[in-house]
Amino acid sequence: MRFDLADLRLFLAVVEAGSITHGASAANLSLAAASERLRQMEASGGVSLLDRGRRGVSATRAGEALAHHARLVLHQVAAMQAELSEHARGVRATIRLFANTAAMAEFLPGRLGPWLAAHPRIDVNLSERPSSEIVKAIAGGLAEIGIVSDAIETSPLTTSPFAVDRLVAVMSSTHPMARERRIAFSQLLGEDQIGFAGALQQHVDDHAARAGHRLQPRVHLRTFEGICRMAADGVGFGIVPEIAARRCRRTMPIAFVRLTDAWATRRLLLCSQAVQELQPITRQLFEHLARGQHAPILRPDTDP
Repeated sequence: MRFDLADLRLFLAVVEAGSITHGASAANLSLAAASERLRQMEASGGVSLLDRGRRGVSATRAGEALAHHARLVLHQVAAMQAELSEHARGVRATIRLFANTAAMAEFLPGRLGPWLAAHPRIDVNLSERPSSEIVKAIAGGLAEIGIVSDAIETSPLTTSPFAVDRLVAVMSSTHPMARERRIAFSQLLGEDQIGFAGALQQHVDDHAARAGHRLQPRVHLRTFEGICRMAADGVGFGIVPEIAARRCRRTMPIAFVRLTDAWATRRLLLCSQAVQELQPITRQLFEHLARGQHAPILRPDTDP
C-alpha cells in the first residue's frame, strides 16, 4: 500500500467537501484524474474508502481511519517544512490562509502586506472560500488560518476577532430607493441585481432563498468597484461591503443603503486549530492579524 502526499491531500479534500467533484477542484485536479487516483488508492489498499451516493460521497470506516492518519501525516510534513525553513537559507515556507470574500477584498490586504514585507522568505497561499468551507478546511488540516463570519459554527477551533463587515445595497444615485436610510433585503428582491463572482454571492443567494426568492443577476463581476460602476450606470443594485461602497462613492454617482437584516452585519473571526500547536511562523502571522488595526472597522451605529 503506497500513498503519496498528493493522494492524501486529495482524499482529505474529497472527504471534507463530501464530493469528488469539489474535492478535485480544491486539489487542483480534473475530475477524471481525481477519480483515477481514488480508484488506485482503493485498489492499492484492497479496501473501499468512500461510499458513493446520489448526493455525494462519505468516508467508510476504513476511509475515516485513512483521513485521521492523513491529517497527522500532512501536519507533520508542514511542521518539518516550517522547521527546516528556519535553518535553510533561501528556502521559502508557505502558510495556507483561507478567507471569505469581504476579508479577502477589503480587510486582509492592509494587514497582510506589512507582515509579508517583513518576512521575505514566507509566502502565503491565499484562497477565497465560503465561511462554512473554511471551517471544514481548517478542522481537516487543509489550511492553517481562516477568516470567517461569526454566523458559522466554529467550535472546536480557536478564534479571535478580526473585523466588522457590514453589507449594504449599492445603486445609482437616481434610484427610487437611493434616499432611504435603511431598507430590508426583501424590498430589493424584485429589482435587477448585479452579482458578485465570489463566495459573497452564495451568502446573498442563501438569504434570498430563505425568503422564497431565487436571485438571477443580470451579470456577475469579480470586483466591488465593477459592481459599483454598473450600479452607477443604472444596471441594478449590488450587495457589497460598506467599506467598498464608501470608497467608490468618492468617484462614482452611487448611493448605498444599509440593510436592516441581521445577517448583513457580520463579525469576521480568525480561526485555526489550537494556536499553541501552530508552527512558530504561522502563530506569528495569526497573532499579527489578530492585533492588526490597519483596516477600518465600521461601527454599527454610524449612519452612512
